[in-house]
Amino acid sequence: MAQLSSKSRSELGDAMFGLPGQRKYPVPDKSHARNALARASQQYNAGRLSASEKAQIDAKAHAKLGK
Repeated sequence: MAQLSSKSRSELGDAMFGLPGQRKYPVPDKSHARNALARASQQYNAGRLSASEKAQIDAKAHAKLGK
């Protein structure tokens, strides 16, 4: 996965995040989208993410991956 510096991350628009309101789970490219899917699943299974938040992240990541 390509590095995403804090400066680059702060320059991303809200639309580039799985959870835009919280600016979490950035999906600027395919490798970050795959990572967002994996991390969202981990957080959901640990009880730290709701089903609707996971679905929102999954939809954004799948759109970036072309699925």
